[in-house]
Amino acid sequence: MAAQLILSLAILVTLHELGHFIAARAFGIKVEKFYLFFDAWGVKLFSFKYKDTEYGIGWLPLGGYVKIAGMVDESMDKDQIAKPAEPWEFRSKPAWQRLIVMIGGVTVNLLLGIFIFSMMIFKYGENYVPASELKYGIIAQELGKEIGLETGDKIISINGKPLEKFEDLTNPDVFLNKNVQFEVDRNGEQKIVKIPADFIEKLSDKRKAGFVDFRYTFKVGIIQNPLTEKAGLRKGDVFYSVNGDTTPYFDMFHKSLLKYKNTDATFHVYRDNQIITLVIPISEDGKLGFKQEPQINFGKNTYGFFESFSAGTERAFYALAANIKGFGKVIKGEVNPSKALAGPIGIAKEFGSTWVWERFWALTALISLILAFMNILPIPALDGGHVVLLLLEMVMGRPLSEKTQMTIQSIGMIILLALMVFVFGNDIYKLLASKF
Repeated sequence: MAAQLILSLAILVTLHELGHFIAARAFGIKVEKFYLFFDAWGVKLFSFKYKDTEYGIGWLPLGGYVKIAGMVDESMDKDQIAKPAEPWEFRSKPAWQRLIVMIGGVTVNLLLGIFIFSMMIFKYGENYVPASELKYGIIAQELGKEIGLETGDKIISINGKPLEKFEDLTNPDVFLNKNVQFEVDRNGEQKIVKIPADFIEKLSDKRKAGFVDFRYTFKVGIIQNPLTEKAGLRKGDVFYSVNGDTTPYFDMFHKSLLKYKNTDATFHVYRDNQIITLVIPISEDGKLGFKQEPQINFGKNTYGFFESFSAGTERAFYALAANIKGFGKVIKGEVNPSKALAGPIGIAKEFGSTWVWERFWALTALISLILAFMNILPIPALDGGHVVLLLLEMVMGRPLSEKTQMTIQSIGMIILLALMVFVFGNDIYKLLASKF
């Protein structure tokens, strides 16, 4: 988890700061430092100087920075600001050039998110479960049952729009809208299931059980347990019952295995149009030791190289819009920030303890977009705070005094430190709560 998080942040932070660096150098502004991660209290892991810039890696992996000469930033370098402005300093340049420098990092993060999503779509395509394959209905898990869904329900539509694929049911963006409702076929009877306004909060709480899954039949795949193979199970077998419990679907089969775990159970299976009886030992963790073969026709959209950029851009802006909606709900008080926000520990858990490149790049793209959005917020000390000050300067025709800018910067640093304490504390609380 830690390795994936650090690599992801290293990529995102380096490219974000490179956006500022390139824009600054393009306008002849001197960049004094370019650091991946923070060299807090002057402690650095590695550094070297090339021309006028010191490049290095700090020890604190919570971000990074470029120190642009003549700019009021988080370094709070009052000595430099007190001196007369030099032509190669940030403050000497026209407001429009400084504005481009400040949005350079956000622009790179946005373009990077689009690029990663585009390349993922090009390489992996888009896999999904078509609505036509949900003929056995859904499996209502804890959150699904809470809002009135039942296992076996067939979802017909969401807010009147016909369901096209299963993934639409589990997309958090659906629940960011108001007055969401599902039209359900329950044993031939049409019912409406209304989604509570605070449902997105529960969905984002990882300690809760799941929402819904899809129901499917299956066949026996490769057998990995010698005891199971010795008992007579064969690839292609279809389970009919476990100790008399009928098991036409995998969720029912799995439930029965857990019910009779650590016992020798009687199984009935279909094989060559016959029902065969087998006695097979179930392990203490409720498994037989074989790979299942779901009887589902998965859908897949494939894209050419240039087509993938259109699809990647659409996916990126869709993800960005969902996060903006979610942030809006936090601001309005509709979602508890302790359940919606995550720090480094929470993000690391999303990567998982095994390295899966597809998941790694998907999360890296998403984090890149979130960084773009968060950095452009009008909070002092963030890029968005600097942008607001520059826009004010362009409207007023003169910059705010350097003393005022320092005061605003100090306020911004207090806000960011408070937010950092909150997300770290929240991560630690969630981690401890999951253990007890």
